[in-house]
Amino acid sequence: MDRGPAKQRVVAFGGGHGLSASLRALRRCAPELDLDITAVVTVGDDGGSSGRLRLERGALPPGDLRQALAALAADGADTRRSAELFQHRFAGTGPRPDPLAGHAVGNLVLCGLMELLGDPVAALEHAAVMLGAVGRVLPMACQPVGIEARVRGADPRRPSAVQTVRGQHAVAVTDGRVESVRLTPEGPSACPQAVAAVREADWLIFGPGSWYTSVIPHLLVPELAEAMVASPARRLVTLNLANEAETLGLSLADHLAALGWYLPGLKVDVVLADGKAVGDPEPMHRAAESLGARLVLAPVAVPDGRPQHDPAALGAALVPLLGADR
Repeated sequence: MDRGPAKQRVVAFGGGHGLSASLRALRRCAPELDLDITAVVTVGDDGGSSGRLRLERGALPPGDLRQALAALAADGADTRRSAELFQHRFAGTGPRPDPLAGHAVGNLVLCGLMELLGDPVAALEHAAVMLGAVGRVLPMACQPVGIEARVRGADPRRPSAVQTVRGQHAVAVTDGRVESVRLTPEGPSACPQAVAAVREADWLIFGPGSWYTSVIPHLLVPELAEAMVASPARRLVTLNLANEAETLGLSLADHLAALGWYLPGLKVDVVLADGKAVGDPEPMHRAAESLGARLVLAPVAVPDGRPQHDPAALGAALVPLLGADR
């Protein structure tokens, strides 16, 4: 009996708000394109609630994982309320120290599930069921990693000096120009399920997101990087709408060049960007072609002018790209 075409297996890499926007867009595409979505998430966060849980309990930082789960939550009233609960952050209750203040409920749930089950992947699978997630969320590694950057001008008194800035949060907010990033420990072991998902994927999607702290780290996990290069999947890069502190001085064309610099064997099929963010498209065309890709321009920003992707517009742009040759 003819069962029709198999599901399209899509793996999206990133962390934080950028990955959430991509996943919300993919969730909108899923019924039309029959997508099987996997999010592979960075585990370098050392700030806020995630940083506290990582420091105090040795936990895999749960914040970016929580955001990915919430982005994939099903549209039912109960699951959306559960997603809202996961995203709810405790406020302080007064002048006395409050150990819950600043923690997101979902971070505590994930931390508890990881301790209870002894396996971050099993914990994420259980949480996905709680939220009716339309897809799977996996860590890029099963142990926390550190992020270090060589930054020029981090000290305004020495604008030409290069120094090492340690920690994802510190790198993300640095005042200097990031010249290179690395993970500590170097060459961490990849999550086996993430490697398997990449090897079996039809599409690999990179970005949007903080380039040096959410996108590039995936390329620095050897088993994951090897699988990215060897995978038969097509590859799509969604570019950011504006620079962040960590990428000040970096053009959008430079963002693409960075992918090739950190993973020379990476070939890309499509680069998706917002025309208003790109401006003169010629440098972007050349940068895309250097990775083997074609540039596609589409209006993917929220309509009020903020540098933020609109999941509905991004989903509309992704449909003809992911659905090509089906």
